[in-house]
Amino acid sequence: MLNPAMIHLVKALLFNRHHFWKLMTLVIIGDALLTLLIIHFVPYTEIDFETYIIQAKKVQDGQRDYSLIYGPSGPLVYPAGHVAIHRILAFILNATSFRTIQYIYGALYITSLTISCMLYHRAKSIPNWVILLLPLSKRLHSIYVLRLFNDCWSTTLALGAVYLFSFVGNELLACFLFSFALSVKMNIFLYMPGLLVVFLKSLGVIESLVHVVIILLLQVWLGMPFIMAHPKSYFTNAFDLSRQFLYKWTVNWRFIPEDVFLSRRFALTLLMGHLSVLVLFAFRKWFQNDGGLLATVRRGFIKPFQRASWDLPTGDEIITILFTSNLIGVTFARSLHYQFYSWYAQQLPLLLWRTKYPLPIKLALLLGVEYSWNVFPSTNTSSYILNASHILIIGGLWFGYPTGTRRKKVSFKDNIHEVEDNTDVPFSELD
Repeated sequence: MLNPAMIHLVKALLFNRHHFWKLMTLVIIGDALLTLLIIHFVPYTEIDFETYIIQAKKVQDGQRDYSLIYGPSGPLVYPAGHVAIHRILAFILNATSFRTIQYIYGALYITSLTISCMLYHRAKSIPNWVILLLPLSKRLHSIYVLRLFNDCWSTTLALGAVYLFSFVGNELLACFLFSFALSVKMNIFLYMPGLLVVFLKSLGVIESLVHVVIILLLQVWLGMPFIMAHPKSYFTNAFDLSRQFLYKWTVNWRFIPEDVFLSRRFALTLLMGHLSVLVLFAFRKWFQNDGGLLATVRRGFIKPFQRASWDLPTGDEIITILFTSNLIGVTFARSLHYQFYSWYAQQLPLLLWRTKYPLPIKLALLLGVEYSWNVFPSTNTSSYILNASHILIIGGLWFGYPTGTRRKKVSFKDNIHEVEDNTDVPFSELD
């Protein structure tokens, strides 16, 4: 027979919030060991990392014209933060070995896992055991330690920024981290609509504008060596919003004919879909507890130095809005390549626990997404499943808890004190 004390301990680890950190520690240690085994026993596949290093070395040698910086897989198309990181990695690679680089990416992966677990704890109303789902992605381990994509850096930095944004008073530091993530790869723009919502709710109009300017100024500061030398070349290549993706690598639109996939009309249709869903969430969901978007904006402009929301948004609300904004962007992306899975893989369980789907449906959607990202090359079926899963998750958020499940009452004093109320959604409804 099983030891009753052991059964009690397991139940406590899986369901008792007070034991969350213990389970999180076990998950991190276990995944760290798994990651080490992957590094040592699964062959590395070169795709873009060699190009990153060659391009970084050209910058190190004095080249500042982005149009002249190339590598085996193409030109330099990422902002200055990407270059800074890979100049450091190039130095480390020259001084040590390639295995050291894999260890660094392994540590980066564990950092992203740790921050993700902290976000799940911060979001609350999610059973402890859900974090056991985070280390299960085969594709995500591959992206980090067997492919070494720059997406790993932008995603980890973005997760850190989201965590900081979820606390009152950390907005400035969070903006620096968010801007650094954006300086690595442009996909971080997908959080921006949600971030503007959070800013308006928690900071008001004037402070929101100040924080947006801070994000932009840091971009300029990081890119200054290139901007001073060849500004047009830098902005054209590092922030090319019209860049065309190759059809052969698409994961999400395989069932679309190639001529349609490459057409401007298809790109505009996706853009309109993206904007339409964001507008719907803004008008009908994200400001619902504040009297609606228009009323909130009106209050913001009447008193621009005060927050526009009636209540200060909770950490759960901030995380849910930012992750939803990111998922909507991913869903309407013109093309998703395999490394792009890192943009949102660790966010999916949290978002699914913000829907009202029964547990089997939540797990089936997770499995559908993971399956789609592990089919290579992608097929019509895998693309259909991926898109259907995305749409169902967004639909579940719409009819579920699009601003999180916990509300807190706050005073309107300068020194804001948050007090939890007793309106938590029960676990029985969430799992």
